[in-house]
Amino acid sequence: MDLIRSDGGSLLRKTVACVSAMTLGTAMLLTSTASAQGREERGEGEVARAGNGPGPAANGPGPGCNIIPPLASIGTKVDISQFPPPDSLTNPDLAGPVQLLKSGKFDIPIEQLTGINVPAGNPRGTITLPLYKGAVNTPSGLKPAWYIILDAGDQAEAERLGVNFSKKLHNAGDAARAATRRADGTFLFDSGLVDFRPNREVVAGSQEKPFPPSVAQPGSVGDEDYSPLVLVDGIIYDAPVVAAAVDDAFINFPNGNPNYGLVHDQVIAIDPANRTVTLSLINGYSFGKPVFYISTESSDPTVSAIEGNTFAPRLRRIETGVDDINRSAVERIFIATNGETKGGCQNPQRQGLGAALLDGHRPNNTFGGIPTTATDYSPVWDANVYEWTEEAIEKGYRGLLTEEFRILKLARDGYITGPNGAPYGSFGPVIVCGVAARLN
Repeated sequence: MDLIRSDGGSLLRKTVACVSAMTLGTAMLLTSTASAQGREERGEGEVARAGNGPGPAANGPGPGCNIIPPLASIGTKVDISQFPPPDSLTNPDLAGPVQLLKSGKFDIPIEQLTGINVPAGNPRGTITLPLYKGAVNTPSGLKPAWYIILDAGDQAEAERLGVNFSKKLHNAGDAARAATRRADGTFLFDSGLVDFRPNREVVAGSQEKPFPPSVAQPGSVGDEDYSPLVLVDGIIYDAPVVAAAVDDAFINFPNGNPNYGLVHDQVIAIDPANRTVTLSLINGYSFGKPVFYISTESSDPTVSAIEGNTFAPRLRRIETGVDDINRSAVERIFIATNGETKGGCQNPQRQGLGAALLDGHRPNNTFGGIPTTATDYSPVWDANVYEWTEEAIEKGYRGLLTEEFRILKLARDGYITGPNGAPYGSFGPVIVCGVAARLN
């Protein structure tokens, strides 16, 4: 969605997805509230209001906004039907598509990718997951707690649930909140609530320099006790809350068009009767391979505004800048501030926060290790935000970066730095994103 105001800025509310970063509130203006739904025009070229929700689809309109792989038979003289199945279907560590969240149902047939054509825009790119109804202690008594599970810190438990295993989660410490397991297997949380009533609002800095944004307000905010990381029976789970602490009838939107004052911005549909929730998928890369993931929380309000996820202050207790040492709970995510924006989705080199703020599509961030490519995966991502230098841009070196060590090499060689020329490294915020699938 391209929401351009008359002053040249872009207004995006609940649209841009996974990851991004900011100068931790520096030079940012957090507004109060804005319209929860609808879109109001205020003259040619100006949009004053945009609807809440996940924004443009992962299955976007061009090579800069669509990472779904093509047919494996392109360039050959034979039909794709003559090709054998991808190696990944027998060994997920080998080349080919892999559904990582076995608990989910995708609208895009993940394990058929490279063998079929998927038209742009349809299907959208979603995953339907089990929806758990637990409970949370509040000053006024027990309230419903609607959550999903994306990762677990115990391998056997992860396999039982059909979610990702992360050995790093046991290092989360008191960034995880406590819960007990009830007789039906759901969680009773000691504390922690999320307020979904705020309206997300993001305004790009300018057409020439969209990042950092001039306005950034998250659409959902956790209290000081809330965390998606939960300690139950000695295991830490990644169990984000996706709806308000209300009864079933208030969040009954099985056919879509939910009330975003009651549910997470990445929710497409929610069915409390059948205990399912459908979430928007987000494009990214890991070691050169395209991936789909889900963005649920961050430790910074401006990051959460850009991400369309929940601001969870408790996540600030996570140590960053430590990557793969023994005490680390994080893995790195690499985010460009000033990647290529010209041509928008039609530019195959498109990447970064500037592009996302201008056209509303995904920034095409790059992850470190994910399941099947590395054992150091964590759903808690340490934001390494980088900026292309003027020299690199003038020499035509700026382009799409999809692999961790390529990025680190460019940092070593001086072609990328931290924002505003700062030393390259951890930017401070963490973003919680569960990886859903590897596409080839």
